[in-house]
Amino acid sequence: MSRPTGVTHRGSKTASLPAPGVPFYTPAQTPAPGTALHPDAADLPTLFTPYKIRGVELANRFVVAPMCMYSADEGHLTDFHVVHLGQFALHGAALTIVEATSVAPNGRISPEDSGLWQDSQIAPLKRVADYIHSQGHKIGIQLAHAGRKASTLGPWHVAKRGEHQYALESEGGWPNNTWSASSIPYAPDWVDPVAMTLDDIAELKAAFVASAKRAVAAGVDVIEIHGAHGYLMTQFLSPTTNKRTDQYGGPAFENRTRLLLEIAREVRAAIPDTMPLFLRISATEWLEDVEPKEPSWTVQDTIRLADLLPAAGIDLLDVSSGGNSRNQYIKMHTRYQIDLVPEIKKALRAQGSAAADTLKFGAVGSITTAELAKEVVQKGGSVEADLVLAARQFLREPEFVRRVAHQLGVPIRWANQYLRAQWKPDAKI
Repeated sequence: MSRPTGVTHRGSKTASLPAPGVPFYTPAQTPAPGTALHPDAADLPTLFTPYKIRGVELANRFVVAPMCMYSADEGHLTDFHVVHLGQFALHGAALTIVEATSVAPNGRISPEDSGLWQDSQIAPLKRVADYIHSQGHKIGIQLAHAGRKASTLGPWHVAKRGEHQYALESEGGWPNNTWSASSIPYAPDWVDPVAMTLDDIAELKAAFVASAKRAVAAGVDVIEIHGAHGYLMTQFLSPTTNKRTDQYGGPAFENRTRLLLEIAREVRAAIPDTMPLFLRISATEWLEDVEPKEPSWTVQDTIRLADLLPAAGIDLLDVSSGGNSRNQYIKMHTRYQIDLVPEIKKALRAQGSAAADTLKFGAVGSITTAELAKEVVQKGGSVEADLVLAARQFLREPEFVRRVAHQLGVPIRWANQYLRAQWKPDAKI
């Protein structure tokens, strides 16, 4: 059945044109929700200016960061994900990144996590992509492997059971088949991982490439490699977890970064040149102030790695932190992660790195207010990231983009179907 080309009323076509390129009818959002209505305004915050990276143009600088939802069916996205992820685009987020999506069955964080290790997982992902595209916005996906932190239970299951976090085989888990750089468990009450062989590493790299190709087939616009939060890439990067003696480990920085850089290069070669490739990193393990002191991954290591990323095909560094040790010590404050971005950028400029001009940055962490969201990406500001990534705040209020715009006094486009609900300019939101 062909898709209708418009909506008719008493035999005449109305101005309600269909969204292009999607297999269902919905009104075209022109311009996309969240787009500034006065793009040439002299006082328009950078936050509401378009942003182009490779062949992808975003309507604004808001990105919904990946968030595990523990709601996939054997790795397949479900109707839940269409609703959950689609709402952010409907309300104005320019880029929505699908949760950590495993490139292999044993790389899922939980049995209910998203996956892209087989072709049957393409169609449900495409359904989400089609909806987000129908709203005039872009979709990304975070490709991942959890390593020694795999085979865990969703957080509400742990709370109910009150026992160990890992999922038993009877609960759909694989506690005897988790991988890591070395056979070091995350904590005494977690499973003992298997140290990956060179054959396992070759299999992993091939899996990242195959998953990236499936993402392209599903219509995804941006791919992000997950190198953060104590998952497998972190486990190779960190000297606290990587005790290997081959070319992928040991004290040598070049060895511990080898796997990540190889995966980046191979994924870059497998995807269109117009597709941006992001990397999420834990810029520090937050172990510098923990006793007894031992080598760990630090901001200085991240700066050193950042210098190498553009040559490996990475376009944007998504700066997060922590997650590789229960012993981490964080001096918590609102900007504890945001401030890592200018620190890295300043160091790259100081050492004359070419990455200072070519590598883009995303900032994440505790971005809950309009003023902070504005400050993070404001041209000439103290952080000057390229994109602002938020996660839990979008769970609290999917209309975060609209609220920020209202509080900053920026008129933006609302979705056609929601126009009659727009706030009055003097409304207290």
